[in-house]
Parts: sequence; C-alpha cells; structure tokens
Amino acid sequence: MLKLVYCVRKRADVSDQEFYRYWRDEHGPLVRSFQEAMHADRYVQSHTVDVETNELLRASRGSGPPYEGITEVWWSSREEFEAGLATQQGSAAATALLEDEKNFIDTEGCSLFMTEEHEIF
Repeated sequence: MLKLVYCVRKRADVSDQEFYRYWRDEHGPLVRSFQEAMHADRYVQSHTVDVETNELLRASRGSGPPYEGITEVWWSSREEFEAGLATQQGSAAATALLEDEKNFIDTEGCSLFMTEEHEIF
C-alpha cells in the first residue's frame, strides 16, 4: 500500500466553520468523483477537534500549532499511483483538485508526503 498524507492548514481568510464545511461537503465529493481516474482505493479526511488534550499533547512535546486536519489517500501499489498520474484523466483530476484546494487551503502552510504503512498493532 502506498499512502499520500496531506497535513492541511486553512486559509486565514476562511472561517473554521466554512473551512470544514467546504472540505467535507464540496472538496470531498470532488475527490470522490476522481477516484477512478486517480486509481485511488481510499480517501479519508480527519478533521482536528478542539479539545483541551490537544494543548496538553503539544506542550508535552514542545510542538507547533496543530493542522486543521489531514487527508489520506491510499493506492494498492506505487504502480497504481503512477498509472493514475499517467493518464489524461488522472492529470486533469490532479489539476482540478489543486485548483479547488486554493479555495480553502493555505497550500504553503501545509505538508504533503507519500508513505508506506508498517502496521505495528
């Protein structure tokens, strides 16, 4: 399994409520519409919740401010990921998603990387 992890920050001019609504109700269905073109197997949004524990966890490690959430997209293999990028439809999907992200995400403040899972338990 190959997984894209996208640590997301919202644009400063977008309210928290609008950010999460747009991400879930507008961007999510857009990603879903491109599932076949991207050859993706799974897409999950994890929205950060405002709980006291967040501050305690950050303080215990001296870490920076939390992201508004993370996106995870899975592919069965590197070959499937590359196949999704290699087609005209896959390329158009990537372009459309990037353009839509500009509506609510501070792309420069985000972190994006590919991972391979190693299940421990």
